[in-house]
Amino acid sequence: MKSLIFSFLFFIAQISLYSQNWQLVWFDEFNETSLDLNSWTREVGGNGWGNNELQYYTDRENNSYLQDGKLIIKAIKENYGGRSYTSARLKTQNKKFWKYGKIEVRMKLPFGQGIWPAFWMLGQNISSVGWPACGETDIMEMIGGQGREKTVYGTAHWDNNGQHAQYGGSYTLPSGTFADDFHNFKIEWNQTFIKWLVDDILYNTINITPASLSEFHQNFFIILNLAVGGNWPGYPDTTTIFPQYLEVDYVRVYQDLPTDAKDDGSVPMEINLEQNYPNPFNSSTAITFSIPEYSFITLKIYNSLGSEIFTLLSKPFQAGKHEVFFDAVNIPSQVLFYQFTAESVNYNFISTKKMILIK
Repeated sequence: MKSLIFSFLFFIAQISLYSQNWQLVWFDEFNETSLDLNSWTREVGGNGWGNNELQYYTDRENNSYLQDGKLIIKAIKENYGGRSYTSARLKTQNKKFWKYGKIEVRMKLPFGQGIWPAFWMLGQNISSVGWPACGETDIMEMIGGQGREKTVYGTAHWDNNGQHAQYGGSYTLPSGTFADDFHNFKIEWNQTFIKWLVDDILYNTINITPASLSEFHQNFFIILNLAVGGNWPGYPDTTTIFPQYLEVDYVRVYQDLPTDAKDDGSVPMEINLEQNYPNPFNSSTAITFSIPEYSFITLKIYNSLGSEIFTLLSKPFQAGKHEVFFDAVNIPSQVLFYQFTAESVNYNFISTKKMILIK
């Protein structure tokens, strides 16, 4: 049985690795006249943000605004809130968040000593568990200064037995700098790995299957910010020009939507998990569920002792009625349970039902 389960899980991992069906689930093209506050929050504060940064983040439109189809984050040298610089930090926390996906941005970066733009993600549970236990994925960071503006960094941060752990890599342009033109920065993130890419060039990968990396199997939200100074980039000097601009063309989120489940095309009004059919069953049975909106679905099979046999589903589904098949050809007769979890922005639904396998 252990060999069977391992083979099944390995097969699923290979499907996830090589057969991803990326579909756009959220985006902001910044084509409106003002920032979409249903998706974004402007954070406010000048406390150094844990890195001894110098700027005060404001919610003023002169620090973050839309112009010509782009989001502009503007760092200004000015006295404000006890600080010598202002800028902006935008987040989707509690508004838009995702578990797994391809998350990408197209940006033109600023430049100069002490300038620190970033596109990154934090675990949605940061308010309850803190950092780094919430997990952090830095999709793109660049530290300005002579000779440094052609290199970007991608890094994962997590908690390792109470200590901060991290793993990262970097990508350097063959010519020019990231301030010269727009570039695409993204991660591809699933149950097995996180990959970092610049202009579709892969430069860093982390395996997130170890139990010690559980932070990366939960919902994350997006952050866009432009910092001034800090422990890592150092601080502005006489060569640093202000104002500085981070120009964002778009942010897009894709998820790997399944192609192996039947969908009748309807949009149900509520969540429903149906009894499997047939039940009792001999070797194969169908499990049907309905969801009213885009949700991350987990469907696990347990034996009568409460031990998990394997995970039948763990991926996003669009709203609709869906049917999946459970093949128990190599499992002996017994009472089994299937547990269904549906997670979305508006709900976290769990239901368990019993099924009987008779051979």
